Amino acid sequence: SFEAELSAVGGRRVALGKDFDENTGKLKPTADVLLLDEQTVGQLRDRLSSLPERPAPPGFHVGNIEEREQVRRPYAPFTTSTLQQESNRKLGLSARETMQIAQRLYEEGLITYMRTDSVALSTEAVSAARRCIEERYGKDYLSPQIRSFETKSKGAQEAHEAIRPAGTEMKTGEEHGLAGRELQLYSLIWKRTVACQMADARLRFRTIKIGRAHV
Repeated sequence: SFEAELSAVGGRRVALGKDFDENTGKLKPTADVLLLDEQTVGQLRDRLSSLPERPAPPGFHVGNIEEREQVRRPYAPFTTSTLQQESNRKLGLSARETMQIAQRLYEEGLITYMRTDSVALSTEAVSAARRCIEERYGKDYLSPQIRSFETKSKGAQEAHEAIRPAGTEMKTGEEHGLAGRELQLYSLIWKRTVACQMADARLRFRTIKIGRAHV
């Protein structure tokens, strides 16, 4: 068994996030796609369930196989705004909750100051991250060159460096004895900081289109 994603019904592509207007939440006028609302999904489910069982292969066929490779560079370390965005996306925290937890981590001496527009890291932070990568994962995962990041927004307040684990040991949240939301947010910061000095990720995607007759 394997998981599959429904991509088209009756030759029409199923609507994706990119097909919606980010301001109104409605489908873009130019999007010629099928919107799967609750009623449509129910009808489709009933149609699929009513199809007779067939001998193996059970009425499915592989229509197309595509493979592509991609190189992905790591993201810059966190600023206040990017930390809030990622915390909301991955942890479901509001900006206020994120800053309250970050304030506690800062007061406990576990992260650097959490109000900053800078993506730059100090020399000691870069050295600590690179040493952490080599010791924990090996040289193959270390970027051959030191990665530097520059703040692009005009008028950015760069009195502080990017948000990162404090000190030079790069301890994980578990090693600090953290738990709950503090562990989750600290781990987010730790991973982003360490990842920024890692080698490029090399990804391979395989897309297999599977169809079933009479659907």
